Amino acid sequence: MLRLTWVQPEDLIGHELHQATQDGREPSAVKARWKAAGGTEAPMRAGASPEPASRYLRQLAEDLLDELADLPSRLADSEPTSLAKIKASCPAWPTQPAGTRATGPTQPAGSGPARPTQPAGSPAGPTQPAGSRAAGAAPDPKKGGGTPQAPASDPSPTATPTQARLEAAWLGRAVGCLLGKPVEKLPLQAIRALAQSTGNWPLNTYFTARGVPTQLLTQHPWNRRSASTSLAENIDGMPEDDDLNYPLLNLLLLQRHGKTFTTTDVATLWLDELPAGRTFTAERIAYRNLLTGLEPPRTARHRNPFREWIGALIRADVHGWTNPGAPAAAAEQAHRDATLTHTANGVYAAMFTAATIAQAATGTADIHTALRTGLTVIPPASRLAKALTHAIQLARTHDDFDTVVDELHATHAPTHHWVHAIPNTALIAAALTHADGDFTGSICRAVSGGWDTDSNGATAGSIAALLAGSPAALPDHWTTPLKNRLATTIGDFNGTGFDTLAHLTHTLTHLEAPRP
Repeated sequence: MLRLTWVQPEDLIGHELHQATQDGREPSAVKARWKAAGGTEAPMRAGASPEPASRYLRQLAEDLLDELADLPSRLADSEPTSLAKIKASCPAWPTQPAGTRATGPTQPAGSGPARPTQPAGSPAGPTQPAGSRAAGAAPDPKKGGGTPQAPASDPSPTATPTQARLEAAWLGRAVGCLLGKPVEKLPLQAIRALAQSTGNWPLNTYFTARGVPTQLLTQHPWNRRSASTSLAENIDGMPEDDDLNYPLLNLLLLQRHGKTFTTTDVATLWLDELPAGRTFTAERIAYRNLLTGLEPPRTARHRNPFREWIGALIRADVHGWTNPGAPAAAAEQAHRDATLTHTANGVYAAMFTAATIAQAATGTADIHTALRTGLTVIPPASRLAKALTHAIQLARTHDDFDTVVDELHATHAPTHHWVHAIPNTALIAAALTHADGDFTGSICRAVSGGWDTDSNGATAGSIAALLAGSPAALPDHWTTPLKNRLATTIGDFNGTGFDTLAHLTHTLTHLEAPRP
């Protein structure tokens, strides 16, 4: 029997039990029934368990998934997913720069309210912890820190970023993704051991199999899908990856619908242009829900235990790139995109990333200003905001990034899946902070920290490369193997160069109304 990943009810139920515990529902009675019936735990590093469940267990899993979805959440009121409620909970929500306007409705008519999200009420951004680096000291790219900037809630209008800056961002996203691909799904200690075995620790270049002891590779093999295209000895252009596919889809989205696109526009585009087999976790569930006739935003909730995972975050870059100096507009676009598939922290991670990138795209902000701007668009008392603040404080406090990573894993690994948005977004913020936005430092820290390595490297690379400002500012050993070419199954983009993608992105920064 075909074991299709990320959709089998008997595999989803274990993830939904974890999700219910995290988002304030009480699943213990349902969990006891599932266990008494012989149900198993969720597969933690694969999308499907090795053997199919019985017809009885499968039907029970479907019934219990629906029962869990109906449980009341103690966080329902304090963690809204509706944009209006998110904005109301954010005391430092960015003002709209002069000369720009709101980008349109958050939901199409008839689609209903957006999803439930997170709490509200903590500080708008991280403060310098006691005992950390002096606030007035010059930042050290190897350590992080930096001088606090003016509040991020009052951005001033800025010119469109140059095409070169956008090309750097595309390249940075690809490089960071490529760096993380071979070690995706591997535990933290395996990543460290593989890099150390070839003298590549602290991480500073692509992984290689040359020189790795056979016993170590037997114990911790490279990611099966990526080993043939993503090790230093076999890179030949940028191989296909969902971390690049979604930015390409969002180029098509803006070309066809402008910045006033709706969540239904996103759904329609996916059905037209995104092969179902190229989707994973929340995106695959939402795609399935669309095919069964469900509409957004219900697509994000129905039997979808992955709705707070990282998928919406990896779709956020284009929303930030095309709204330089307008973090609120970027966050609103990301919200409309994210609510097709995600709720709560999953949506927040996308909004945070889009706003951070929008600020970085101005070319006038440092990484610390950009990250503080990102924090202004998510409810301050949310689990994600607390995790980000903690991660940034750790990065400011510790000189050794391994110590930061160990603390983050001790905090999040016992309770969160390795693809969940909270630990991964926290790691990205910590990596960027500790590296002071330096490109190599940021992507290497993000990937060496484990969890969703290719996605974390991609987002860190996009942001750090924006700050670098041009392809020439990125070291050749990272960019040359990409050969200005990426592979994809999206639209007509296969084989397209990053310079061409930058040109297309540059033309979209001025869009306000849908195209006919």
